[in-house]
Parts: sequence; structure tokens; C-alpha cells
Amino acid sequence: MTILLSLIFVGITLAMVVMLRERSMRQTRVVPPGLQSDISLPFEAEWTLYHNPFSLCSKKIRVCLAEYGVVFDSIAIDLIETGSYQNISREFLKVNPGATVPVLLHNGHPIYESHEQLKYVAATVDVTGLLVPDSTEQRQVMDAWVHKTSLIGDDPIESPEATAGNAVPGLTIPIFASMVAKIPVLNIFEGLLFHRIKQRAFFFLMMRLVGLPKTLTLKPVIHIVNRASEAMTAHLDDLEQQLVSSQGPWICGQQFSLADVGMMVVFDRLREGDWLTLLVKDRPVLNAYWSALQQRQSYREGCLEHEHPAVVQATKELVGLKQLQRWPSEIPQ
Repeated sequence: MTILLSLIFVGITLAMVVMLRERSMRQTRVVPPGLQSDISLPFEAEWTLYHNPFSLCSKKIRVCLAEYGVVFDSIAIDLIETGSYQNISREFLKVNPGATVPVLLHNGHPIYESHEQLKYVAATVDVTGLLVPDSTEQRQVMDAWVHKTSLIGDDPIESPEATAGNAVPGLTIPIFASMVAKIPVLNIFEGLLFHRIKQRAFFFLMMRLVGLPKTLTLKPVIHIVNRASEAMTAHLDDLEQQLVSSQGPWICGQQFSLADVGMMVVFDRLREGDWLTLLVKDRPVLNAYWSALQQRQSYREGCLEHEHPAVVQATKELVGLKQLQRWPSEIPQ
């Protein structure tokens, strides 16, 4: 018995040592946005993109690069929603200690945060003003809407009123719940050990354990989704007013701009979550805008060609729940 207890103690001690060593090698931290000219990473092409098929911000920079026809090396990084916490692996943390995607490299120098990546790409390759208006007034409009479609802060769910980008994660919870239902619990548990934002990993673990139908009945989840839907409704009201004011078809009038790049991926996420019928129906201006967005080659290249099978399945599952009246058929009040 004494020998057995000794072996158990040694085993636990070794496990703790290994875990502490691993944690020391997988430290995450907040990183400054924009170009990191003092950091040089291995590269083979002028442009390299570390991205995730499902990530909203990854969609945004892929659409931007497609609009400009920029050729890039594509390196897909898994998030827990798409299979594993590859974003907190030792290898990826060398690329971005913040553990977030996308990361865009230009000649080996990383640019962090998607809104900064949009600006950097435009400043570097947009010699004709393709996606950036000439007038100061229209550039200000564009910049305001680039901000409005951005994810701001460590936990956007806490402030969906701030931007349309921040309203998206709350509306994405049903998709998350469907996707993580197929992920091994141990994969999710890794986030509790190594991810900087523990509450996010805990939330995913909770959804994994209770399943999609039960998740959608939890009062905290209902509150988050309702708040996000109300915030998104307000953001879409603003968009509708802007499109009427600019006389369309785009946010800055006749010119498709970086503002529309950001809004394109917001609409695509609403499509994935089966929210378009609820939030855009009976709005001819927004319907026309969404139809125009879908006609662009960049939408196919940046969004549709990167659809993840788990997302496709999640959308079908949500549609099915609505048909069974187990998910809202009208905008929550």
C-alpha cells in the first residue's frame, strides 16, 4: 500500500511539473495592434495569412485580400470551435503571443488585429484608391464603419451595443454550442489550463456538457442572445439610414470600400446563424445591400470557399430547431 501511494504521489508530482513547464512555455499576453516591425518571422511569400475558416476577423481580411487580388500563403489555425486549441500551441504563440487569429505577415513582419490589417493592406497596395475613397469626408465615413464592424475588447459579448462586430458573438452562441458538441472534452479542457481568457474556455466546456438544445434554454444564454439581437437591430437601423443617405449601393455611395468588407462578414455570420430572416426581413434596403454583397467575387473567395463543415452542419441544426419551434421565430424583446 505504501509503495502504491508513493507511486501515485510521484505520478502526480511529475504531472504537475510537466504541466507547469508547459504553462511556462505557452504564456499568452495582450499584444499591440498594427505592424510589428521589430518582429521577424520565417516566411516564403511576401504575404502570409494565419487564419481560421470560421473566425469573423479572418473572413474580413480574406475578403480584403481577395478584393485587391493579393496572393498569400494560407496557414489555417484551428480554434476550439473547429477542433482544437491550436491557437495556444507553442508554435502559434511564437507568431502571436495574444493567441488570436488572423495574423497577417508582410515580409515576415506580423500585423495584429484585423481592422489594422485592413488599413495596412490598403496603405501598401491600394495605389488607385480601389477600396478607399478620395474625399476626406467619405474616408471618415468609411473609418467609422470599419470601426463599427470590428470586434473591440477582450470580451465583446459584454458590450454588443459598442459595435456591430461586438454584437456578433452573442448571436453566434447557438453555432458555438452546435460545433463544440462534437469536440472531445479534453480538447476543451486544454483552454482552462492554457488560455488567457479562462471564462471563454469555461463557457465552451459548459456548452459541450449540456448540449445545444439545453444551452438555448439557459437564462444567461437567453439574456446574452436577446441583448445581442437588440443591439444588432440598432446597428442595422444605422446601416439602413447610412445606405439611404449615401444613396447606395454601398456605405460610401457608389464606391465599395473597406467599410463594406467589414459589413459583408457580419451579414455572412448572420446567415450562418440563421438570423437574416429575423433581422433583415421586410427591410428592402438591407436586402438589396446583402444581395449586392453576395454577388462580389471576394464574398465567394473570402467566405464561401472557406466554409467549415461543422458550421454548415450547425446552420442546418439551427434551422431544424426553428422548424420544431425550439428556437425563436421572432426577434426577442
